[in-house]
Amino acid sequence: MAVDEGTRLVIDVLTDVFPKIGTEVLDAAEARRILAQAPPMAAEPYPVGGVEDRMAGEIPVRVYRPEGEGPHPVVVYFHGGGFTLCTLDTHDGVCRTLCAGANAVVVSVDYRLAPEHPYPAAAEDAYAATMWAYEHAAELGGDAGRLAVAGDSAGGNLAAVTCLKARDAGGSPPISFQLLVYPVTDAAMDTPSHQENGEGYFLTNAHMRWYWDNYQPDPARRGEPYCSPIRADTHGLPPALVITAEHDPLRDEGEAYAGKLRAAGGAARTLRFEGMFHGFFGLDAFLPAAKSASEQACAALRDGLGQR
Repeated sequence: MAVDEGTRLVIDVLTDVFPKIGTEVLDAAEARRILAQAPPMAAEPYPVGGVEDRMAGEIPVRVYRPEGEGPHPVVVYFHGGGFTLCTLDTHDGVCRTLCAGANAVVVSVDYRLAPEHPYPAAAEDAYAATMWAYEHAAELGGDAGRLAVAGDSAGGNLAAVTCLKARDAGGSPPISFQLLVYPVTDAAMDTPSHQENGEGYFLTNAHMRWYWDNYQPDPARRGEPYCSPIRADTHGLPPALVITAEHDPLRDEGEAYAGKLRAAGGAARTLRFEGMFHGFFGLDAFLPAAKSASEQACAALRDGLGQR
C-alpha cells in the first residue's frame, strides 16, 4: 500500500526533526542535542494513576501506575532510538498509553546508551531492570506473577534479549509475554525490506549503520544472540506479539523473528500495518493506524497477562 498524503506529511515532519543524524551529524551527543531541541509530537499526556521516578539499583526507571486497586500486572518497557538516542521523556506518551490501556504498572527503563556504553551494556541494564521490577513488584503495586517486557525498535531488541537472558537463567525472572514493536533483531541488514525501504521512510539504512557502529563497533560480534536475537535458539520463550510496518527497513527481520519463535513451538503473532513506517507507533493523535496499533498492543498485553 502506498503511503497516503497525511502519513507522508508526518514522515516529512519527523525527518526534519532528525536532520542529517547518522549521515553528517555523527557525534551522538550532538545528535541528542538536536533531538532535545525538536518540538514535541505528542498530545496532552494521557492520564494515569501516578508517575514516579525511581532507581532500579543504579538504573533510572520511571514507574507508571494505573487507576484502581492492584495488584496489577507489570510491563517493563524499553524505548527505541538505535541504542544511542531517546530518553524516558521521549516515550512518556507510549508508556502512559500502555499503562492505562493494559491496566498495568509500566516500568520504563533509562538504560545506558551507546557509544559511551556499547554492547552489552544496554542488554545488561534491560535484564537487571526487569529482575528489579520482578523483585519489587509488590511495592510498585504490581503482581510479580504477571510480568511482561515490551519495547520499540532497539527497545524491541532489548525486550527480546531480556527474554533470552531470563530463559538462559533458568526462567528468572518468569516472563509471561513479550510485545515487540518493529524490533531490531538482525545486524546483517540484508533483507528485502532494507532494500525496499532504506530511503524515504524516516528510518534509513544509513541511520541503522550508524546505530550499529555505535552499539557494537566490532562487526564480528554483531551475530551474538544477545546482540542479534534472530541468531538465538528460540525454544522456551514467552508468547509474543510482533508489530511491524510495511514501509520499514526492519519489517522483515521482525517478522522473521516471530517466524523463528513459531518454528520453535512458541506462540508468536505478527501484526503488519500497511502504509505505515518505522516510528509510527505512539503517534495516536496523528495517525489512525497508530491508535489501532496501541489498542491492539494493549489488548495483547491484557490477554497475555490474564487481564479481562
